[in-house]
Amino acid sequence: MPRMKYLRNIALASSCLLVLGNAEAALNAQGQQEVAELLGFVESSGCTFIRNGNEHAPADARVHLQKKLDYLNDKGLVDSAEDFIARAATESSFSGTPYQVDCQGKKQPSADWLNSELQRLRAKH
Repeated sequence: MPRMKYLRNIALASSCLLVLGNAEAALNAQGQQEVAELLGFVESSGCTFIRNGNEHAPADARVHLQKKLDYLNDKGLVDSAEDFIARAATESSFSGTPYQVDCQGKKQPSADWLNSELQRLRAKH
């Protein structure tokens, strides 16, 4: 029986660590607001989002990024707007190919584009 108690205590401790780990990796109110604004920016930008060599309309890009965000949130992997950009909006999870945006003929990495917008948003607030 001591072995059973030992295993139960390990399972309980592991569960607590899992819950605490997920609790720490969650967007706070500021992060939620910033990510919502970034997603709105993507959708209203008029820029073409390029994923794995394919062009996507801004509204489709927002839907895609929202799905990735939801997945990452479920795993407790996003705790800031920077995490959102780095983990959801920088490259394809499938191929590793960096995302790009094309705004009026000017292509740039999506991470640069979104980080610039995040800085603009923070300066505004």
